[in-house]
Amino acid sequence: MEKLEGLKILVVEDDPTVRLLVRKALENHGATISEADSAKNGETKALQNEYDMIVLDLRLPDGTGYDVCVNLRDQNVTTPILVLSAEQETNMKVKVLNVGADDYLTKPFSVEELLARIEAIMRRSISQGTESELECYEMKIDLIKRKMIINDAEVDLTNSEFNLLVYLVRNRGRTVSQEELAKNVWGIGFNTQTNYINVYISYLRKKIRKHSDFEYIRTIRKKGFKIVCGPKEKE
Repeated sequence: MEKLEGLKILVVEDDPTVRLLVRKALENHGATISEADSAKNGETKALQNEYDMIVLDLRLPDGTGYDVCVNLRDQNVTTPILVLSAEQETNMKVKVLNVGADDYLTKPFSVEELLARIEAIMRRSISQGTESELECYEMKIDLIKRKMIINDAEVDLTNSEFNLLVYLVRNRGRTVSQEELAKNVWGIGFNTQTNYINVYISYLRKKIRKHSDFEYIRTIRKKGFKIVCGPKEKE
């Protein structure tokens, strides 16, 4: 059985050479491919059809993959998105992941890496689909609607804040390092010269504190972070 057997994948890429490379690689592994060569066409197809995955170039002739991603997520399209780009800076990767992309692959890339990234995204998507809700003391997390409710109040979270919270709750009972969070929440390597993880931890804490006096997220000095789901849970 082919690795991507039965998957319907939309490839949004204006470079015909790259588009052909991606198409052939994915078709050779069992996927059915649709193509678009512009932001407008890609967004239209994504809204009008159901896909298992979208492979989206960041730089398009009539717009950016960033904008396409924003628009799709705003219209409740939850299809996993893998962004392709020649941009290698961590800040750009974080920016795209923050608006709802699931992973970011830098050009040039090998077919093997492309396939590995897609398979990893699909595994995460499937595993998330096996449960609909997480609970942590006064907090409930709706994985379908991507909402967090605490003491009956719905808390508005960004995509990255939500993904960070879910990862912490799923790993309750242990300390999670910044390196692990960078890899599994943002899909990138951890850069010690940046503090974006601390920033997002701070954002989450502030939003939670508006509705609860309980300190859910604990900083474990020189090790990382740990979520505690109630006063009786061992820290």
